[in-house]
Amino acid sequence: MTAIARITLLSMVLGLSACAVQRPEPAPLPPIPPSQPKPTPSTSPAPSKPNVPAKPAKPVPRTSASFAPPPGGNSHWDAKLGVYVLDDQTNTFYRQRTYYRWNNGWSRSVSPNGPWEDTDIHGVPSGLGRQFK
Repeated sequence: MTAIARITLLSMVLGLSACAVQRPEPAPLPPIPPSQPKPTPSTSPAPSKPNVPAKPAKPVPRTSASFAPPPGGNSHWDAKLGVYVLDDQTNTFYRQRTYYRWNNGWSRSVSPNGPWEDTDIHGVPSGLGRQFK
Protein backbone atom coordinates (compact mmCIF):
# COMPACT_ATOMS: atom_id res chain seq x y z
CA MET A 1 0.00 0.00 0.00
CA THR A 2 1.20 3.45 -0.75
CA ALA A 3 1.71 6.05 1.95
CA ILE A 4 -1.21 8.21 0.72
CA ALA A 5 -3.62 5.26 0.79
CA ARG A 6 -2.49 4.31 4.34
CA ILE A 7 -2.94 7.87 5.61
CA THR A 8 -6.37 8.10 3.99
CA LEU A 9 -7.46 4.77 5.48
CA LEU A 10 -6.14 5.70 8.92
CA SER A 11 -7.94 9.09 8.78
CA MET A 12 -11.21 7.42 7.88
CA VAL A 13 -10.91 4.87 10.69
CA LEU A 14 -10.12 7.57 13.25
CA GLY A 15 -12.94 9.79 11.99
CA LEU A 16 -15.51 7.00 12.18
CA SER A 17 -14.32 5.85 15.58
CA ALA A 18 -14.95 9.32 16.98
CA CYS A 19 -18.64 8.89 16.09
CA ALA A 20 -18.80 5.56 17.92
CA VAL A 21 -17.54 6.85 21.28
CA GLN A 22 -20.04 9.68 21.74
CA ARG A 23 -22.38 9.11 24.64
CA PRO A 24 -26.12 9.43 24.04
CA GLU A 25 -27.92 12.28 25.76
CA PRO A 26 -29.72 11.25 28.93
CA ALA A 27 -33.50 10.99 28.71
CA PRO A 28 -35.24 14.01 30.24
CA LEU A 29 -36.84 13.44 33.61
CA PRO A 30 -40.59 13.87 33.96
CA PRO A 31 -41.63 17.23 35.41
CA ILE A 32 -42.14 17.41 39.13
CA PRO A 33 -45.70 18.43 39.98
CA PRO A 34 -45.87 21.52 42.17
CA SER A 35 -46.70 20.81 45.76
CA GLN A 36 -49.59 22.98 46.74
CA PRO A 37 -51.79 22.48 49.75
CA LYS A 38 -55.26 21.26 48.93
CA PRO A 39 -57.90 23.93 49.43
CA THR A 40 -60.13 23.34 52.39
CA PRO A 41 -63.70 24.55 52.56
CA SER A 42 -64.08 27.56 54.75
CA THR A 43 -66.76 30.01 55.71
CA SER A 44 -64.66 33.04 54.85
CA PRO A 45 -65.32 34.73 51.51
CA ALA A 46 -63.09 33.76 48.63
CA PRO A 47 -60.17 36.11 48.04
CA SER A 48 -60.79 38.49 45.19
CA LYS A 49 -58.89 37.95 41.99
CA PRO A 50 -56.43 40.64 41.02
CA ASN A 51 -57.55 42.86 38.18
CA VAL A 52 -56.21 41.41 34.96
CA PRO A 53 -55.87 44.02 32.23
CA ALA A 54 -57.89 43.25 29.13
CA LYS A 55 -55.89 42.14 26.14
CA PRO A 56 -55.53 44.87 23.56
CA ALA A 57 -57.58 44.29 20.43
CA LYS A 58 -55.69 42.89 17.49
CA PRO A 59 -55.09 45.43 14.76
CA VAL A 60 -57.35 45.02 11.76
CA PRO A 61 -55.39 43.68 8.79
CA ARG A 62 -55.25 46.07 5.86
CA THR A 63 -54.85 43.24 3.32
CA SER A 64 -55.91 39.65 2.80
CA ALA A 65 -53.55 36.71 2.51
CA SER A 66 -55.69 35.26 -0.30
CA PHE A 67 -57.00 38.22 -2.30
CA ALA A 68 -55.22 41.19 -3.82
CA PRO A 69 -56.42 44.68 -2.85
CA PRO A 70 -58.20 46.88 -5.37
CA PRO A 71 -55.90 48.83 -7.66
CA GLY A 72 -55.37 52.43 -6.61
CA GLY A 73 -58.12 52.55 -4.01
CA ASN A 74 -57.97 53.21 -0.31
CA SER A 75 -59.45 50.13 1.30
CA HIS A 76 -59.16 47.68 4.16
CA TRP A 77 -59.80 43.94 4.39
CA ASP A 78 -62.90 42.86 6.31
CA ALA A 79 -62.45 39.20 7.23
CA LYS A 80 -66.06 38.84 8.37
CA LEU A 81 -67.38 39.95 4.99
CA GLY A 82 -64.56 38.33 3.02
CA VAL A 83 -63.99 41.42 0.87
CA TYR A 84 -62.11 44.70 0.75
CA VAL A 85 -64.18 47.67 1.93
CA LEU A 86 -63.52 50.85 -0.05
CA ASP A 87 -62.84 53.66 2.40
CA ASP A 88 -63.95 56.53 0.16
CA GLN A 89 -67.17 55.01 -1.27
CA THR A 90 -70.11 54.00 0.92
CA ASN A 91 -71.25 50.36 0.68
CA THR A 92 -68.75 49.57 -2.09
CA PHE A 93 -66.64 46.42 -1.87
CA TYR A 94 -64.00 44.63 -3.92
CA ARG A 95 -62.82 41.07 -4.43
CA GLN A 96 -61.15 39.27 -7.34
CA ARG A 97 -61.29 42.07 -9.95
CA THR A 98 -64.96 42.81 -9.22
CA TYR A 99 -66.53 45.70 -7.35
CA TYR A 100 -69.83 45.17 -5.50
CA ARG A 101 -72.20 47.93 -4.43
CA TRP A 102 -75.25 47.86 -2.14
CA ASN A 103 -77.88 50.47 -2.93
CA ASN A 104 -81.21 48.90 -1.90
CA GLY A 105 -80.08 45.94 -4.02
CA TRP A 106 -76.83 44.50 -5.34
CA SER A 107 -74.93 45.57 -8.42
CA ARG A 108 -71.43 44.76 -9.65
CA SER A 109 -68.84 46.26 -11.97
CA VAL A 110 -65.24 45.92 -13.09
CA SER A 111 -64.63 49.57 -12.14
CA PRO A 112 -65.48 51.47 -8.94
CA ASN A 113 -67.11 54.13 -11.14
CA GLY A 114 -69.35 51.74 -13.11
CA PRO A 115 -71.12 50.95 -15.30
CA TRP A 116 -73.03 48.90 -12.71
CA GLU A 117 -74.88 45.70 -13.56
CA ASP A 118 -77.73 44.58 -11.29
CA THR A 119 -77.27 41.18 -9.62
CA ASP A 120 -78.90 39.18 -6.86
CA ILE A 121 -77.51 37.73 -3.65
CA HIS A 122 -76.05 34.78 -5.57
CA GLY A 123 -73.83 37.16 -7.55
CA VAL A 124 -71.97 38.53 -4.50
CA PRO A 125 -69.50 36.93 -2.05
CA SER A 126 -71.33 35.03 0.69
CA GLY A 127 -70.19 37.33 3.53
CA LEU A 128 -71.76 40.31 1.77
CA GLY A 129 -74.98 38.42 1.15
CA ARG A 130 -75.33 37.70 4.87
CA GLN A 131 -74.54 41.28 5.89
CA PHE A 132 -76.98 43.10 3.61
CA LYS A 133 -80.45 41.62 3.12
